[in-house]
Amino acid sequence: MKGTILRGSLSGGLEVRLDIGENIEEIKVGTFCVVEGRTHDFFSMVVDEDIEAANPRAFYENLSDNPLLNEIIRGTGIIDKVKIQPMIAINREESRIQPVKSIPSYLSVVREAQEEDVFKIFGRPDRTHFYVGTPLDMDHIPVCIDLKRFIERSNGIFGKSGTGKTFYTRLMLCGMIKSGLCNILVFDMHSEYGWEGEDEDETRKKAKGLKQLFGSKVAIFTLDPESSRNRGVHPDFVVEIPYRSIEAEDIAMVWEELNLNPTALEVIYVLQKHLGQDWLHTFLNMDAFAIKDFADNTGSHEGALQALQRKLFKLQRLPFIKENPADDAVERIMQYLDSGMNVVLEFGHQRSMLAYMLVANILTRRIHELYVKRSEKALGGTRENNIPLVIVIEEAHKFLSPDMSRQTIFGMIAREMRKYNVTLLVVDQRPSGIDPEVHSQLGTKIVALLTEEKDIESVLSGVNNARMLRNVLASLDTKQQAIILGHAVPMPVVIRTRTYDETFYRDITRDDGGNRSRPTSAMGHSAGSSSLPGADQQEEEPSGKEFEDLMKELYGK
Repeated sequence: MKGTILRGSLSGGLEVRLDIGENIEEIKVGTFCVVEGRTHDFFSMVVDEDIEAANPRAFYENLSDNPLLNEIIRGTGIIDKVKIQPMIAINREESRIQPVKSIPSYLSVVREAQEEDVFKIFGRPDRTHFYVGTPLDMDHIPVCIDLKRFIERSNGIFGKSGTGKTFYTRLMLCGMIKSGLCNILVFDMHSEYGWEGEDEDETRKKAKGLKQLFGSKVAIFTLDPESSRNRGVHPDFVVEIPYRSIEAEDIAMVWEELNLNPTALEVIYVLQKHLGQDWLHTFLNMDAFAIKDFADNTGSHEGALQALQRKLFKLQRLPFIKENPADDAVERIMQYLDSGMNVVLEFGHQRSMLAYMLVANILTRRIHELYVKRSEKALGGTRENNIPLVIVIEEAHKFLSPDMSRQTIFGMIAREMRKYNVTLLVVDQRPSGIDPEVHSQLGTKIVALLTEEKDIESVLSGVNNARMLRNVLASLDTKQQAIILGHAVPMPVVIRTRTYDETFYRDITRDDGGNRSRPTSAMGHSAGSSSLPGADQQEEEPSGKEFEDLMKELYGK
């Protein structure tokens, strides 16, 4: 691509006249280019294309059969133009990257961006700069996300159904695990991230999960051990939720799934207040006489209590809810996280929205409480600060809707930013269903194709040059193309994402010295080792008096 600046403005973008011989058909919206001004290079993005005639009648006049004459008319009477938006200014003398606060002069030369231009903006691939894809029509040049900045805030991955959100999420999880900058807890609704998942390429049957790629760095927890066995996966831990862990706010979050009305929600809080920590189990075992006595003693409506009990019986049918589980799931998760491992919680066949929302909220609330306590102790100088934790949730609009976000732990985490070293990675196909205030707190967004107008508006809210980027977003392919914008990249960038294949597997499992990670066995553990914390690595034993004391302080154990 070659051309010259004709006109433009700082807010409206610049018009570029393409040089004679340039084929506008080969220039795609989202392509990078560089404007060579007098003192600065302006790193820019193509946002629109146009054909203009010096004389409007030229569009309607019959062109000659003479090819040479047609070329003359095309180059003089009719011109091809592209509209570009400057994103970054680079002072050539100082090689300093700056926000764009001016525009290049008339007739400044425009050229296609080269590899070195891209590296100046996005950095070279290394431990903290994750190679996530390539610019459009520049397949040999890597574009990197700054992982340090990525984990500083909560982030989102959005796109309509079928655009590869799971695939993009896998990519980012691989980058974060390899970097070692944070720990990850994935609430894996469809069992796609642990051992293996569906491949985007229909010619390949399965895509490797995090356990196959990273071995002992990843632990698989499950709510459904039978489903795990059927898939040939040996989970590290089977999660069971005690009745006493379920609080009124957990039930309030799944009110739609339980078909509860506002009156029922009020009754739930009355039950918890009067019956204590075991309120749910006690209430579900009440007979008609006990319900009448409770209504008389508390002033509650007997009929409302009976109706609520019938609806809450649905929880008894969830096989992972137990009266007295053999082990505490939160303690186990924390042991694995403390040992430097990452946890994928598979839901197996228990992937109803009721089960997913209930479990994710219960576990996240308790883990967040623990991280808050630890952060407070770190401020007091009695312990080191937490390793950052990234929690991954799917169907995020269910947790973060305008009605629910202020009541759930996930809304609290999103608003806290990184205050307690806990952030979210939310994955959703309906970004418009997420509270706008939460959207404003998301640091980086990876956005695949969206077609609904309200979804496009929601992901671009608060973004500079949003009007320009709408055209770019609407032109994305349905697969392997996304726009990345926000805190972890210096400017919005349209990429063709890396292919999740054997080449990627080899690259992501190679350490900085060029060596491959240890192979994993068919059952999910590193060959010749155990994935349990402390096995063959006693120096990383996560449990101890300090941990036990803190658990007692939090949960009275």
